[in-house]
Amino acid sequence: MSYLLKNILILSIFAGPIFSFAQKDKIERKIVKSVNEHTPESIALLKKAVDINSGTMNFEGVKQVGQLFKTELDKLGFETELTSGEQFGRAGHLIANREGNNGPTFLLIGHLDTVFDIDSPFQKSIMVNDSIMNGPGVSDMKGGDVIIILAMRALKEAGVLDNMNIKIIMTGDEEKSGSSLELSKQALIEASKTADIALGFEDGDGDPRTVVVSRRGSADWHLEVTGNAAHSSQIFTENVGNGAIYETARILTEFYNQLSEMENLTFNPGFILGGTSVKIDEDNTGGSAHGKTNVVAQTTVVNGDIRAISLDQLEKAKSVMEQIISNNYPQTSAKLIFQNGGYPPMALTKGNSELLQKYNKVSQDLGFGEVTAVNPRNAGAADISFTAENVKMAVDGLGLSGEGGHTVNETGNLNKLSVQAKRAAVLMYRLSQEK
Repeated sequence: MSYLLKNILILSIFAGPIFSFAQKDKIERKIVKSVNEHTPESIALLKKAVDINSGTMNFEGVKQVGQLFKTELDKLGFETELTSGEQFGRAGHLIANREGNNGPTFLLIGHLDTVFDIDSPFQKSIMVNDSIMNGPGVSDMKGGDVIIILAMRALKEAGVLDNMNIKIIMTGDEEKSGSSLELSKQALIEASKTADIALGFEDGDGDPRTVVVSRRGSADWHLEVTGNAAHSSQIFTENVGNGAIYETARILTEFYNQLSEMENLTFNPGFILGGTSVKIDEDNTGGSAHGKTNVVAQTTVVNGDIRAISLDQLEKAKSVMEQIISNNYPQTSAKLIFQNGGYPPMALTKGNSELLQKYNKVSQDLGFGEVTAVNPRNAGAADISFTAENVKMAVDGLGLSGEGGHTVNETGNLNKLSVQAKRAAVLMYRLSQEK
């Protein structure tokens, strides 16, 4: 018997509490039983998916993972489609639908791609111990995709899936969105307009005791600063002024002083070039600068991002930044450009808070303990943000807990696969029974 198979059998036996005495619903008992029975094959499915390279720009790999999950959803009676991403320069998405007669419409969100390119040295999964899998995308977020499938199977075997309205979208470009962003996220946005509840299966902050009820949005910005080129002996004079680099330093320092106290707002200049002349590469990730120690710098370019908890906070921060760049040092000028697109914030709403309460009740009834909200600073931007404005309720972070995301140390805790699937399936069942 293989090492992995032994681990799977152990996990299926010790998957956590079977059911608490607080929960006596017969359908929910069937859900729990189904998850327990299918956890071993779900772990095998996860390993298979992780061992397929699906870095965002490896289109064939992304499509292969999409086909793997499509086959599983086909078995459960979903109408499925692998879409083309040609219009936005990516592999496309997996979309699955089921129409029932009762309750709200759910939108379940996952993604097929990872940050690990086809030439990355990190390609295959290994078992660190009897429950921890190390592998590319195991927690971010192929584990979440497998949890969706495991939960859907449990609902089907409990006899309630046929009556539920469910849309599933697993995007192919969450880690590196296609262009335009409007086309890349169109399927998500359109689906959210006819949905009531959005459930995201990202790994959140990696702690299964938390879920995400609000996420910060992100936007890129570009700063260009110009000064007078002259011999360095004339710097600070009336005709020459302070030069571009000093002005840039002033601006960035004031950005920090005035923006760093805003709760949940972060601002990061990630790229800077300055000198007599500057040349930026086409992809905006590099470039070159030329200058001399005895020449006052004429040009500086800075690229960065800003993350805000709400649109109001983002607009306030933009206003502060614009005011700062207008108070120029002598003989300098500055221009600040906010790039089009970006991820919108997922604001905290009454509906999101209510959904957390319901999820917390499910978790405690199943014997898995209390669930609280993630600090928004600990959850990056994600696809659910494009849907949250259109639905009544939304939470994210229902996926597989782990550590080391986006690094070769990425792991997933296989003990939590069945836990998360039970929570999600029972939550959806209860919500489908509400009037």
